Amino acid sequence: MAGPERLHDGFVPGRHPIDAYGGGGFRFAEMSHRGSILALPSGIRAWDVAEPAGITPESLGPLVAEAGEVNLLLLGTGAEIVFVPDALRQYLKATGIGLDVMQTGAAARTYNILMAENRKVAAALIAVP
Repeated sequence: MAGPERLHDGFVPGRHPIDAYGGGGFRFAEMSHRGSILALPSGIRAWDVAEPAGITPESLGPLVAEAGEVNLLLLGTGAEIVFVPDALRQYLKATGIGLDVMQTGAAARTYNILMAENRKVAAALIAVP
C-alpha cells in the first residue's frame, strides 16, 4: 500500500469509511495503515491485535470508553470467522454493545454501510494478508 505505514500518533479523528483492506492493512481517510484497526465514533486508531486470541476486554478498552456512542461492534477476525468466547460476548453485552463476528472483509463492508446510515456502529478489524 502507498502512504504511511502506521497511523500518525496511532489515531485519525472522525468517522471514515474503509476504502480498502488486505495486504496486511487498510486504506481510509486518504491514507493507508499496516496492521489492525479499531473504527470508533471518535476516529480510527491502530489496534495492536494480530490474531483473534488477542481480542480481550483490555484490547477493546478504547471501544468500551465510547460505549454510549456504540450499540454494535462488527468484529473482523481475519480471513476466517473465529469463535469468540462467551465471556467476551457477555462483557460487551454488559456495556450495552452487541457483537457480530465475521471475516474482516465482510466486517469492513458492513461497517461502511451502517456508518453511512448514521448507525451507532464500531468495527474491530484484524488485518488480513
